[in-house]
Amino acid sequence: MTERFDLVVIGAGSGGLACAQRAVEYGAKVAIVEAGRLGGTCVNVGCVPKKVMWNAAQIAHALHDASDYGFGALEVSHDWATLRAARDAYVARLNGIYANNLAKKKIELYSGWARLLSANTVKVADDVTLEAERIVVATGGRPAMPPIPGANLGLSSDDFFELAERPQRVCLLGSGYVAVEFAGVLAAMGSEVSIAFRQDRVLRHFDSMLSEGLMSIMRHEGIALHDHAIPRALERDTDGSLRVLLQDQRVLGPFDAVFWAAGRDPIVSDIGLERAGVALDPRGFIAVDPWQQTNVSSVYALGDVTGHAPLTPVAIAAGRRLADRLWGGMSDRRLDYSLIPTVVFSHPPIGTVGLSEQQAIERYGNKEIKIYHSGFVPMYHALTQRKPRAEMKLITQGHEERVIGCHVIGAGADEMLQGFAVAIKMGATKRDFDDTIAIHPTSAEELVTMR
Repeated sequence: MTERFDLVVIGAGSGGLACAQRAVEYGAKVAIVEAGRLGGTCVNVGCVPKKVMWNAAQIAHALHDASDYGFGALEVSHDWATLRAARDAYVARLNGIYANNLAKKKIELYSGWARLLSANTVKVADDVTLEAERIVVATGGRPAMPPIPGANLGLSSDDFFELAERPQRVCLLGSGYVAVEFAGVLAAMGSEVSIAFRQDRVLRHFDSMLSEGLMSIMRHEGIALHDHAIPRALERDTDGSLRVLLQDQRVLGPFDAVFWAAGRDPIVSDIGLERAGVALDPRGFIAVDPWQQTNVSSVYALGDVTGHAPLTPVAIAAGRRLADRLWGGMSDRRLDYSLIPTVVFSHPPIGTVGLSEQQAIERYGNKEIKIYHSGFVPMYHALTQRKPRAEMKLITQGHEERVIGCHVIGAGADEMLQGFAVAIKMGATKRDFDDTIAIHPTSAEELVTMR
């Protein structure tokens, strides 16, 4: 059986779904192929279930702080299985909502593993072949596992959401989003947590204020940080516990669970890219130009499989803009990757948009850059024994002091950043920030009162 479409999307994650649904709005006939659950990484083993766990950890912190606000002693137990069941039921509802939306929009959904047979043909099963004027590859990625002895003894970030119970002694191997987010959740819930990372700090691609601030707070919260730690093997002891052997002969452990948090590899194998002539870049991602175009005129790629800012909103925006251009008549429509706001759901959260201080200096030079900084203990913690500091930084450029970077760590950073990102995207200057009336008492007001 051969079906013909204007567009076939391979992968029903955030980017693929966004592209398919936007294309249908313009009248395109669309099919989408997915071998797993609808929603991809974000919905099933990423943003959504992660945020649920982060919320639970926030409640744990609030319960810890309650006595400082005059509440009597609270003896509250936590049932991991109950949390997991409620979280998984929520995710399942989202899977169903996605399926219903596809049906309403008359997007044909094919369940199975897709393989390109040519630049215009996709095979789903032995008896199902799809032909399309255009094909979008949005297959995403899978957790990276290093080629060292005993690596399979460690768990991936996907496996975190399969845990039947909370491990008491945990090690996270990595320095990015996953490592610091899982560490914060597990520590707040009562686990003994270690993070081991290859260089001198976590979140090393972020402004140093953010990574250094988070590391300071983590240490105060009892999380052990091991820098310059390069694993050479994982071993299981006779009692079932795990140890991490490092290249410098240090040994970390024992642990009940070890998680690999070293990024994700693109899903590019066994999907027929070579048959269609689609090229990969030197890192192994699908090579695309600024228009999401591969080297093959009828094939496009977006999302994590391209290796460009692997964030859910980025994939969604890229998919929608691609459909706008191809079917909506917006010939210049494409995603601008130069100013992407993002949040790390650590404890406390981090919000950042624009250039770091080091990036700004490298691009414009010291004389062109002026830095504004504020650090304080948020008002919530005025009464608590815990005193995690908030830190904020504005980076400005030129005589007009155009704001080119905004970085925040502290309670509420996740919610406050979106509006400031709009202002910075529009070219706001420090004077624009100064001329905005502060909302008091909030942490966010510091961003419009810095001197």
